[in-house]
Amino acid sequence: MGMFLNSIAPFEEYKRLAKTRFFVDKTDIIREILTAVVEDGQRYFCITRPRRFGKSIMANMLGAFFGRAECGEQIFGHLKVAECRYYPKYLNSHEVIYIDFSRLPRDCKSYEQYKERIQDGINCDLLKAYPESKLRADRSIWDNLQTVFEQEHVRFIFVMDEWDAVFHKDFVTEKDKKNYLEFLRDLLKGQAYVEFAYMTGVLPIAKYSSGSEINMFKEYDMVATEKFSEYFGFLDGEVDALFGIYQRTTPNAKITREDLAEWYDGYHTASGRRLYNPRSVIGALTDNQINSYWTSSGPCDEIFYYIRNHIEEIRDDLVLMVSGEHIEMKLQGYAATSTELHTKNQVYSAMVVYGLLTYADGAVLIPNRELMDKFNELLLEKESLGYVYRLAKESGRMLKATLAGDTRTMAEILKLAHDTESPIFSYNSEIELSAVVNLVYLAARDKYRVEREDKAGEGYVDFTFYPERKEADALLLELKVNGTPEEAIRQIRDRNYALRFRGKMGEPAKYTGRILAVGISYDRKTKEHSCKVEAL
Repeated sequence: MGMFLNSIAPFEEYKRLAKTRFFVDKTDIIREILTAVVEDGQRYFCITRPRRFGKSIMANMLGAFFGRAECGEQIFGHLKVAECRYYPKYLNSHEVIYIDFSRLPRDCKSYEQYKERIQDGINCDLLKAYPESKLRADRSIWDNLQTVFEQEHVRFIFVMDEWDAVFHKDFVTEKDKKNYLEFLRDLLKGQAYVEFAYMTGVLPIAKYSSGSEINMFKEYDMVATEKFSEYFGFLDGEVDALFGIYQRTTPNAKITREDLAEWYDGYHTASGRRLYNPRSVIGALTDNQINSYWTSSGPCDEIFYYIRNHIEEIRDDLVLMVSGEHIEMKLQGYAATSTELHTKNQVYSAMVVYGLLTYADGAVLIPNRELMDKFNELLLEKESLGYVYRLAKESGRMLKATLAGDTRTMAEILKLAHDTESPIFSYNSEIELSAVVNLVYLAARDKYRVEREDKAGEGYVDFTFYPERKEADALLLELKVNGTPEEAIRQIRDRNYALRFRGKMGEPAKYTGRILAVGISYDRKTKEHSCKVEAL
C-alpha cells in the first residue's frame, strides 16, 4: 500500500459511507464500466458533473472495489455489484493508482512542485511494490510502469478525481496547462500497462484541450450523454427510499417528501429523468431541516460571476426564470471557458455545467427552491442589475401594501414596473405580467412559499402564497390582462381557491390567519393597473 498505488484511503472513505444511514447503492456503475472494458474494449472514461454530485464518492468506490489495499467483500458482498458476473474476478484484483488532483504539496507555489508530488509519489510506491524490477526514482512514471508491465505482466487501473482542479490554481500558467495535458497524455495514452482509466471533474476535457493530447477519453456529461447519468444525483425512487428511512429513524421528523422535491429536485439527465442534488438531500435528512446545503458553499456572487459582463442581455431572462419560466437556447457551453464567455448562450451553458441552471427540452431554467433563493438574493443585492434591482427592492413595500389592502400603493409600484424601458414589460400576455408580479413580490419569499399555477379548488390559481407561520395571512393572487380586479377576485371565489388553505373536513386548519384574495389587472389601452384585495 502506498500514497497513490493501492492507497487504503479510497477503501476507508467508501467503507465509512456504506455504513451511513442514508447510503445509496450506486455500484451498478461498476458493472457498466466492466462491460464497456471487457466486452467493448473501452479503456478511457471521463465523467463530468457539477460539484457535490457524487464524483468523489464514485471514485472512492472504484478504488475500494478494484484495489488490493483491503478485502472489499465486507462492503460489496451485499450490494448490487455482487450480482454482476464479473464480480468474483475483478473484486480487489488490480493494482490501482488513485490520484486526487486537488491535493497540493505543502507551500505549493508552482506547477513543477505540484507535478513532482505526483510523479515522485507514484515512483516511490512503485519502487516499494516492485523491488526486484530495478526501477529508478529519477525515471518518468511511464517508464517505470512500462518496466513493471514487461517484467511482471501487470496492468494498472487509474482512478483520477478532480482532473481539472489544477487549472483553477493561481500559480498555473497557460504554459503549465499545456504541460499538464502532455503529462496526462504521456502517462495514459496508448500505454499497454493501462487496464483502464477513469477520470472525473467539473469541466470536460474540451474546455482545456482542443488538440489530441488526451482525446482518447470518452466524455460523459450530465446533459448530453445518457450513459452513467443515473449514478450522479438521486432518482425519485432513491429519494423515496431515503425518505422512508428518515421517517422510521428520525424522532419528530419535520421534513415532508414534497419539501425534498421542491427544494432539491429539478436537474435533468439527457434521457429526461429528473435528478435531486444528493448533497442537499442527505444534508436535509441528516439535520432534519430544509436548508441550502449545496449553495451555502458559495454566495450569490458565484452566479453573478457568469452574468456580470452580460447584464443588459440577461437581466430580462433572469426575471422570467425567477418567475419559473424556461428560456429557450441551444446548449453550447462544453467548450466554452469560464473566462471567455462571449454570448448569452455561452453564459447559460457554463451555468448549466456548474449546476447553477438545468437544461431540458431545449431550454434552461432554475432547477429548484435552493437555487431559486440564490437567484432571488442576486436580484435583491446587485445594483448593477438596474431596473431589476430597483423593482426587487420595492417588493418589501409591495407585500406590506397588499397585507394592508393599500391598493393605491400596489398600483403605483406596478406602474413603476411598466414605466421601465425593458421589453419584458410589454404585457402582451399574462406570462409577462406574471413575471412583473413575481418580481415586485420577490421579498415575500422570505415569509412565504410562492407557487405558480397552483391547483386549488376547481382550477389553478396564478399565484399562491403559503405563509411560513401558520398564523400569518395567506394570499391567493389572480391576474387579468384587459380585465378587472373584480373579475379576478370573482374567479377566486367561484372556483373555491380558498380550499387550498382550509384543509379537509374535520381536520384542524393548517393556516389560521386571514385568506386574502388579490386581484391585479392591466389594461393594454389605458396602460393602467388596477388592484383589489378582499378577505375571504
